[in-house]
Amino acid sequence: MERIRERVIQIYGNLVSLLQKCIFCILSVGPIPNHIAFIMDGNRRFTKKCKLMEGAGHKIGFSALMSMLKYCYEFGVRYVTVYAFSIENFKRSPEEVQSLMDLMLEKIEEILKEQSIVNRYGVRVIFSGNLKLLSEPVRLAAERAMLATAKNSKAVLSICVAYTSTNEIMHAVQESCEEKWDEITLLNSSGAGYGLISLGGYEQDEMDHLIKLTDIEKHMYMAAAPDPDIIIRTSGETRLSNFLLWQSANCYLYLPSVLWPEIGFRQFLWAILNFQQIHFYLDKQRKQS
Repeated sequence: MERIRERVIQIYGNLVSLLQKCIFCILSVGPIPNHIAFIMDGNRRFTKKCKLMEGAGHKIGFSALMSMLKYCYEFGVRYVTVYAFSIENFKRSPEEVQSLMDLMLEKIEEILKEQSIVNRYGVRVIFSGNLKLLSEPVRLAAERAMLATAKNSKAVLSICVAYTSTNEIMHAVQESCEEKWDEITLLNSSGAGYGLISLGGYEQDEMDHLIKLTDIEKHMYMAAAPDPDIIIRTSGETRLSNFLLWQSANCYLYLPSVLWPEIGFRQFLWAILNFQQIHFYLDKQRKQS
């Protein structure tokens, strides 16, 4: 009886997988998003709602993330970004922060396994954010994961940890200023700078364009990925919570009411369909900006 049950479950799983592939084939006739970003909101509320042990919602949420990654990569989405841990999250209780760090360490180690979704789909993993704020074991594990997947080239997974958009922008501006200052200092020391550092050494219009937009953008934490086409935030919240503010001017925001551990194929499908309906408008806005 148990063997029959297992066989039925296997057949059902194969049918569901076949149906999903058929749906993806139909959807691929329309525009396919190049980059989807997720704000994984609602893990703690899911834990309370289902009366589970503390931290259980985050573990179930990780399974939901694996499903979303599978859908993205099978559909042909090249870039996926997830908001895993905000700098603001460090303000939570020390016990909760430590629990999340332990979970993060455990899941990073899973990424390194040969049979993981990252290696199955040839995904390069990038940890984006102020990594110096992470505990040493987590930071070292993140560095190992980035090194181990550096040669993967089929897709990119950006994991935003110790991240906020304001911190990203501040970091990029600071790095750009320091780079430009070093450049000017080098020119002056070689005699080719024409006294740029000295007061009144260059005109106002030259000063205004000393640091360009491209200088700032190349120093952003998210420089390795293009701007997102879709941002999906679960739990029905209608805010970005300091996530990809610089990059999200012309993307589609999808805000399903389900909590993150509850997200599934239906929400992913709806996000794609809505994106395809307004893609022409978004593309036009992006080209005009």
